[in-house]
Amino acid sequence: MARCSPPLLRRFFCCAAKSASATSAAASTKKKNIVFLGSPQVAASVLDTLLAASSSPDSAFQVAAVVTQPPAAKNRGRKLLPSAVAQLALERGFPGDLIFTPERAGEESFLSDLKGVRPELCVTAAYGNILPQRFLDIPPCGTINIHPSLLPLYRGAAPVQRALQDGVAETGVSLAYTVRALDAGPVIACERFSVDEFIKFECTIILLVWCLSVRED
Repeated sequence: MARCSPPLLRRFFCCAAKSASATSAAASTKKKNIVFLGSPQVAASVLDTLLAASSSPDSAFQVAAVVTQPPAAKNRGRKLLPSAVAQLALERGFPGDLIFTPERAGEESFLSDLKGVRPELCVTAAYGNILPQRFLDIPPCGTINIHPSLLPLYRGAAPVQRALQDGVAETGVSLAYTVRALDAGPVIACERFSVDEFIKFECTIILLVWCLSVRED
């Protein structure tokens, strides 16, 4: 698997723009709509980076909607609280009516809302819900997943924990197209880094997000 320099999502959009058919000058400068899907804190870190990047005048994309798990009962009071991704989106001033929280990604009302956003691409990071084919058929550029391993290694759940348990010398983050089979789509790009024998799990997660969105050539 070739080593690819981040920011990976920016690279992806640049490549997509070059390969797209020519349109009018006005259309070529219009930002592409993406929809982000994620739920836990590590996904919120990715969303934060995407929102910051999309605010740049020369950004190729804008975050048009956010999809996350519904509010869940947490803590001793069992109070319903939004996911970390929903909290981050609201803190950043993202419109609440564009934060979708379906129980299942195949719900008709949700799919209708998603179509209304007209996403060019969907990006997932630890969303925690199976995406049906009807969902995958909506964005013309497909859906890509941010997976914290060097695919095809460590497909599925807990890839960071499993890699550290195996004592691997390096790990990384991959961008791959989402297909119906788990983490089996074509890999678009990856970023590698060495694993120090004393590195902690939380530090690894931070490094993965950093590799994805912060480092420059």
